[in-house]
Amino acid sequence: KPLLLIGSSGMAVTLITMAFIFANATLDADGNPSLPGASGVIALIAANLFVVAFGMSWGPVVWVLLGEMFPNRIRAAALGLAAAGQWAANWLITITFPGLREHLGLAYGFYGLCAILSGLFVWRWVMETKGVSLEDMHGAVLREDKTAAG
Repeated sequence: KPLLLIGSSGMAVTLITMAFIFANATLDADGNPSLPGASGVIALIAANLFVVAFGMSWGPVVWVLLGEMFPNRIRAAALGLAAAGQWAANWLITITFPGLREHLGLAYGFYGLCAILSGLFVWRWVMETKGVSLEDMHGAVLREDKTAAG
């Protein structure tokens, strides 16, 4: 859970930085964004830091978490649904980005908002699995649900 929160924060900061830079970019004669001076370097650093934030969090950690959080009897089906959801999200990004390409500031701002929402989702609904054995995970989820409902 902490890695996902750190990753969401890092992704949000870098994406919002990119949104600000590209929203204020000048256009060259062909209509392509131009990032003169420090803005180009900052955009490059932000893009690389985004890769680091994703690579240390949402890239690998979510699959480990998914493998831990479902009971054995539904784990295969749940992981299949999670993989299908990931492919659907990737498809949505692929088909929406060309339309947003004309407004890169808006595109990065939207993706930055998604990163903020992912952090809020983790903070509110993802339980901490550190120190809980795989066998005890389902019982911990049931106890947490009863406490919340109680």
